[in-house]
Amino acid sequence: MGVLLIATSRFRKLGEETAEGSYEQRKRREAEEYLEGMRQFCAPVFPGVCYTREDLAGAMALFTQEQVDCIFAAFLSWTEDFLWVRFLRDVGNIPVLYGVRVRESISFTDTFRETDFTEFLSAGGLVGALEGSGSVQRFHPPMFETAMGTLPQLMEQAERFLKASAVRARLRHSTFGLLASYNEVMWSTYVDPYALFQKAGPELRFLSVATLVKEIEAVPEEAVRSSMERLRSRYPVLPDVDEEKFAASVRASIALENTGRNAGADMLVLNDVDPVLLTEVGLRPGFIPTPVGGDVPVVPEGDIGGGLAVYMLRLLTGKPVSFVEPFHIDLEQGCFAAGHAGPNDYTDPAGSVQIARDVRFAKTAYKHAGAPFAWYLIPPGRKTMLHISQKDGSFQMVAGLVDALPAQHFITSYSHGLFRPAESELIPFFHKLVEIGVTQHYGIVEGDCLAQLETLAHLMGFPFTRL
Repeated sequence: MGVLLIATSRFRKLGEETAEGSYEQRKRREAEEYLEGMRQFCAPVFPGVCYTREDLAGAMALFTQEQVDCIFAAFLSWTEDFLWVRFLRDVGNIPVLYGVRVRESISFTDTFRETDFTEFLSAGGLVGALEGSGSVQRFHPPMFETAMGTLPQLMEQAERFLKASAVRARLRHSTFGLLASYNEVMWSTYVDPYALFQKAGPELRFLSVATLVKEIEAVPEEAVRSSMERLRSRYPVLPDVDEEKFAASVRASIALENTGRNAGADMLVLNDVDPVLLTEVGLRPGFIPTPVGGDVPVVPEGDIGGGLAVYMLRLLTGKPVSFVEPFHIDLEQGCFAAGHAGPNDYTDPAGSVQIARDVRFAKTAYKHAGAPFAWYLIPPGRKTMLHISQKDGSFQMVAGLVDALPAQHFITSYSHGLFRPAESELIPFFHKLVEIGVTQHYGIVEGDCLAQLETLAHLMGFPFTRL
């Protein structure tokens, strides 16, 4: 995070003979208070307090050199606005958080003494912030937010802003792999690859089933055996699981991660119901993330918007993210069931996992029909549920809070759970989704990260709806 703190040369020497020091010394101490707070959650890039045009030019050059994800800007007192208007004109395409600090106490009662007069001027950040706000409305910087409060409150808002800014920056350097095509039975999940790159950031690479088959053939037997042993040691294996098909599913899972990694993909979107995939590979890979990998997340059904939702939540939280679709509303129990077949992140230690047959495919003619997968039950607790899909040439984000309820495994062949909206009744919750116009796919992660998501949507120019 770049840190731009603006002060005035007019006051620099005031208070030099006082015990509390000069205005300039007081501003140095205040700057260190900001930096100490920021070091709790980021690496601040601080060029020193800016007083002159030369200071500002040096600060802008440093921010560019260090490729900061965003800039925190604040007036340390009243100051001339010639630095601020140049900053607004020249800052370019980078998120800016404009902070207004409210002191928790005022240390003087009058300004008769020089030290108190110096402190009075030093405490005048509100004057500078109000002055600067008018120029903000003239320049209309595209990724600009304001924050106001005590220093701890400002730091809380700065941390949220930085996390969203860092995800935005990471997306612009990310690559998605699509293997091997969109899902032809779900046209609403289609996205324009050019719009994905232009609006969201990731480059899309198209990967082939033939490449995956070669990767499957190249997986060492030892990697398969050791992965199977790790899985057995962590999760119960149901008695009807076929060992050869278990090995085939693990091998295909390792190969799928290798395919994405070798293609330089940070996220892999798999059309796991593609007839060519099922014919050539004979199963849906069932153990993603693998015990030996886990660095390339995978979502099913060729849904790039769903992959974007999972990837964002993963970057924001660093936690396992489930890929789900709501199945039905249970009015008697006051909840809805949701989950998804195919590859899903099962690694949350609070969840319940069994290694079970993919019953849905068990009666097909595919080579490894019924090959097992990590049958995952999503653990109880407050969750954030995020949807992303293409709309009006860009992308929309729709998010809400849900509570996952205690449950037992009850839907075969699907990772799943029971949920209740945290801020809405069931029918209005889904009616709103239908009115907005979405698809059936959502990412779900532990905790409440709605504030970060709303900030991220603003920075990316996406409409955001809170459920």
